[in-house]
Amino acid sequence: MYEILEKEIFSDVTKLIVVSAPDVARKAQAGQFIVIRVVDEGERIPLTIADFDRAQGTLTMVFQEVGKSTMHLGTLRPGDALASLTGPLGRPTEIEHYGTVICVGGGVGIAPVYPIARELRAAGNHVISIIGARTKDLLFWEDKMGTVSDELIVCTDDGSYKRKALVTEPLKELLEQRDNVARVWAIGPAIMMKFCSLTTKPFGVPTIVSLNSIMVDATGMCGACRVEVGGKTKFVCVDGPEFDGHQVDWDLLLARQRIYLPEEKLAKEKFLAEHQTCAR
Repeated sequence: MYEILEKEIFSDVTKLIVVSAPDVARKAQAGQFIVIRVVDEGERIPLTIADFDRAQGTLTMVFQEVGKSTMHLGTLRPGDALASLTGPLGRPTEIEHYGTVICVGGGVGIAPVYPIARELRAAGNHVISIIGARTKDLLFWEDKMGTVSDELIVCTDDGSYKRKALVTEPLKELLEQRDNVARVWAIGPAIMMKFCSLTTKPFGVPTIVSLNSIMVDATGMCGACRVEVGGKTKFVCVDGPEFDGHQVDWDLLLARQRIYLPEEKLAKEKFLAEHQTCAR
């Protein structure tokens, strides 16, 4: 029984849930993910762990409602329970004392970058965080990111809050101004991570990205989450989810993410129709 203890609505599409999962919380580390099912016959959804409390035995996840399964997840309330929760999965973030590091979170990617920034700062790094979203309504956790960062830059694509810029703009400026940046983490939509990697590559700064491509079994058996990294095939679920952004074949990854768009659209339309019928 994986009971939902808390729920918070950040926007029409962005929501947070806190789930009781003592065994998973006890072993969770920054950078890892879990796989959940809303109902027994439901799709397996990979979600990067946004936070964990070992003492309370809880996991925090932030997600956007983009398809049928995440929309269904968004209807649950405190007291409801998930059908299953598997984890922690994937390789945790390599936390060391690097020196000055930059953590970039785009949109819902702000959530998984938070525990990474926290652990990096606890290890003695000077953490500069950049968070951004398309618009102010899609920004969240500014205060939380501020507590784990030595410097925090906030921007929106449309200029509705703080600086009007894509996250790549302040990232490039920092790399031009400082020659001591040891490593960059960039988490968000695949297209954002691609351009963050392209931004850092001329400066030779190692850039770590977290790939949330299509997963099914999350054990490496099905191969649905395969990506090409450095000319070699990798499985996101067991070899990642973090990879060297300079080595990822982004065009192949973006193409693979579009494979099931027709089926996803159909499932979403069917769910919305059924949900609206039940609401009448």
